[in-house]
Amino acid sequence: MTESSGLATGEESRASTLATAALLMSLAGSAGSLSLSLGMGLKACPLCFYQRSFMMATAAILLFGRWLERDRSARMCVLSLPLVIAGLGVAIFHTWLARAGKLECPTAVLGWGDAPTQSLVAFLALTVVSLGAVWRSVPTNGGSLSLQVLGAIVLGSVMAWLSVASAPPLPPSPTQPYDPIKQPLDMCRPPYRGAE
Repeated sequence: MTESSGLATGEESRASTLATAALLMSLAGSAGSLSLSLGMGLKACPLCFYQRSFMMATAAILLFGRWLERDRSARMCVLSLPLVIAGLGVAIFHTWLARAGKLECPTAVLGWGDAPTQSLVAFLALTVVSLGAVWRSVPTNGGSLSLQVLGAIVLGSVMAWLSVASAPPLPPSPTQPYDPIKQPLDMCRPPYRGAE
């Protein structure tokens, strides 16, 4: 056991590795999101902006945590967990809209699915890794860790709900097909439904 954190050295190492993985994943997610707009010329819809903001804020917290408290950087995963959960919630909703046919979204980075699906996968992976770092980084302290994680999940869920509830309403479906030249699929939009 170390004096500074009360964790066994192996647990500290695993927690630090998971925190580093969470940092790298959040940086990659941020870069991927920005490459959709800056590299591929796509326009982010409001739900995309929420997800991007949560991913970038997570990266900022984890990066500064790594810089300021290198030996306890895994604890920053507790602070970033509400943002990760919020981004996950918005990604779930956004993906559901696309799967339900309420939105059509452009192909994402490297042509692997659409942007909401890639975001969902990134936030799912980040959630798992962040939770792993949290569970390994905090010494046994009764029920307070469970309370912290529960609080982070509740706060993140509320933030996701508020983000979705405050997003602008979807525009109506177009009355005629999109012109692929004048209106390329460069942003999430309602699909043309034809004569229903």
